[in-house]
Amino acid sequence: MTEIRHIFFDIGGVLGSNGWDHEQRERAVAQFDLNAEDFEWRHKEVIGEWEEGRITIDEYLEIAVFHTPRKFSREEFIEFMYSQSIPDEATISIARTLAHQAGYTLMTLNNESEELNTYRIEKFGISQIFEAFLSSCWLGVRKPMRGFYNRGLGIAHAEAATSLFIDDRQQNLISASTLGMNVVHFTSATQLRSDLERFLHLKIPGA
Repeated sequence: MTEIRHIFFDIGGVLGSNGWDHEQRERAVAQFDLNAEDFEWRHKEVIGEWEEGRITIDEYLEIAVFHTPRKFSREEFIEFMYSQSIPDEATISIARTLAHQAGYTLMTLNNESEELNTYRIEKFGISQIFEAFLSSCWLGVRKPMRGFYNRGLGIAHAEAATSLFIDDRQQNLISASTLGMNVVHFTSATQLRSDLERFLHLKIPGA
């Protein structure tokens, strides 16, 4: 078996909750009494540009939410958005353990807007665990496009065959595997620990 040298983690759905996925948007609709259909349509119009770093959170909100007068402020809405981010301490503990193992370079590969991405890195306390955060807002392309993985591997100076990618969504893993990356489908911290122990031939302490 090829020795793994680089381990790439997704953030949303693996290291913590998703940042601004359908669950979080549904809560926003209920919290702020938004028209769900209109909000979702407007969101889909600009989410690609936002997550690829071509517009700011203010521009996103102008189009998706504040295109009409609201009873709540932009600051209140942004605070709500940030409040939806919850770390998965069990998975983060696994990543922290791997970071202390000699021979592995840990980085993230995730789709996220710059504002939420920066906030979540600090909120989850992972800035000291990962060598770099290879996020769509800085790469200019999103998963599951092959260009995303090619850019990430290039920046990391990593070979696909010696890289392991962990994600909770199969469509993202399929694209990575077609490039020759080893992949793990995340469903829980317990499952991830078991899979990593088989891949890496080491014991990872449990909670």
